[in-house]
Amino acid sequence: MGAEPASEAAERQDPAVEPMELGDFTATPRMLFIAAAAIAIGALATWVAWALLRLIALFTNVFYFQRFSFQDASPATHSLGVLSVAIPVVGALLIGLMARFGSERIRGHGIPEALEAILTRGSRVEPKVALLKPLSSAISIGSGGPFGAEGPIIMTGGAVGSIVAQLFSLTAAERKTLLVAGAAAGMSATFATPLAAILLAVELLLFEWKPRSFVPVALASATAAAARHFVLGPGPLFPMAPHPAFAGSATLACCVLAGVGAGLLSATLTGAVYVFEDLFKRLRLHWMWWPAIGGLVIGVGGLFSPQALGVGYDVIGGILTDHFAVRAMLVLVLVKAIIWSVSLGSGTSGGVLAPLLMMGGALGGLEAHVFPAAGVGFWPLVGMGAILGGTMRSPLTGIIFAIELTHELNMLLPLVIAVSVAHGFTVLVLRRSILTEKVARRGFHVSREYAIDVLEVLFVRDAMKKDIVVLKAEAPIREALAQVDAPRDERSQHLYPVLDGEGRLVGATSFAELVALRQGAADLELPLGGVVKAPPVTIFANETLRTAVQRMAEHGVTRLLVVNPADSRHLVGKFALHDLLAARMRHLDEERRRERVLPWEYILPKPLRTSGAGK
Repeated sequence: MGAEPASEAAERQDPAVEPMELGDFTATPRMLFIAAAAIAIGALATWVAWALLRLIALFTNVFYFQRFSFQDASPATHSLGVLSVAIPVVGALLIGLMARFGSERIRGHGIPEALEAILTRGSRVEPKVALLKPLSSAISIGSGGPFGAEGPIIMTGGAVGSIVAQLFSLTAAERKTLLVAGAAAGMSATFATPLAAILLAVELLLFEWKPRSFVPVALASATAAAARHFVLGPGPLFPMAPHPAFAGSATLACCVLAGVGAGLLSATLTGAVYVFEDLFKRLRLHWMWWPAIGGLVIGVGGLFSPQALGVGYDVIGGILTDHFAVRAMLVLVLVKAIIWSVSLGSGTSGGVLAPLLMMGGALGGLEAHVFPAAGVGFWPLVGMGAILGGTMRSPLTGIIFAIELTHELNMLLPLVIAVSVAHGFTVLVLRRSILTEKVARRGFHVSREYAIDVLEVLFVRDAMKKDIVVLKAEAPIREALAQVDAPRDERSQHLYPVLDGEGRLVGATSFAELVALRQGAADLELPLGGVVKAPPVTIFANETLRTAVQRMAEHGVTRLLVVNPADSRHLVGKFALHDLLAARMRHLDEERRRERVLPWEYILPKPLRTSGAGK
């Protein structure tokens, strides 16, 4: 009795192959529980943001004005003179001690630490980090550190989300969602930018675009933005006078140049931070003392430009309202860039968003004296958005963040142009952003590109083999061995389906198993159906290739038998790992192979085309 191809067996029955009910998304009702937890975390993160901002104000008052007060204060208005140089050094020494004897994870600007927790620790953050991170950041910024509060708030909010998640029995993916929900809520509460916080989470922290994570994160951000009205006050943080709905062709063209300028500054700042980090690593001092050296540089820089010290929200507001002269903005950019790069490289604690806003705004303020006049704050706001898009590689966040900070919707088009150009510039010039470079230096790779996996859109039926050899269950083992026996280099099939007399799948066997039967002195006259394994690992023809990969991983196999969705014992083919690789190669070929579909002559009128152009 001879072997029969699977395609012929299929043709004898030929039942209809019904499509499976494949949905666009994979969300389950479990999402509702995670969303409820995220809402609670969003409310809690608002108070965390309030507490950190009050701590920063307290330490600023203590360090620079020798008073115990939680009222907002700016280091730029101190009257200590040269003595102020020592204040950032003292603050940095305290941070070094906290990092050395408390937790080294408080070092850095927050977002890379959140990334590391997601990538390497299953989104688990130690409770002590949730306490030490805001305290160290408040000391750092309050003693003049040129940082923003948002990075520490993002990290602290993420820590709160992670701790809440650890109180329940959750998967690592669910813990990640709640960690990111806390981070987004912290940013939303700080800046009154709920949409930008969601986009930052999607572009930088979630590593996916799925309802199971988007919905909880969005609700946490919205909750924090709503709670901010009662805790911190309403937005926008930097209100602006409205600009014309259309800025003009010349102005929009200059937005391209502004994007290039912001891209250059972004690349310079990113490179400078890690140049200084490498220099600090060459020192023979313990890393606990590095922040003190950075603090000395901060103190000296503050003598030249006191406005470069601290968070500087008042300075950002002044830049947007054209309250700074050209010389003052030039000094501000240079001093802020130097002290920020050195102090970040030294491993102190603080955020990056506010410093970037200040430097980008000052750059835009300088450009306003060269580019066409477009209204108060136009070019500083363009510079702010562009430098965020270029430095953080989060263009959508940069665009929406700038708009939500000011509520100036007429700036949308200029921001889209400038931010996109800055983002494109840095993507081509730098391999990694200022955030992911730190993660990469710790031995991990973060891909910032999101695309639909080809395995999700191709079906098993698109890649399976139909013409395969099948064996009869009633045939003796001897005949089965004769059917599959072939030299190794000529044998392309290793798994053989076994069908009963009606052509229905009853099991499967491999070439190695058949040979083992012969070598084991088994009765070769016994029917094959009595010794084959049943049931085999199968997959439906209209399941996706991703499902096939998961099925192989779950069962520890590299070959699957493909069956009809309408009848699980109706064999229609075989799918192996090399078929999966072939499907992937087809996708790669589509990305790499270049071809011209239409000849150039096609754009000419028919009478002017050459005789062969239209063929």
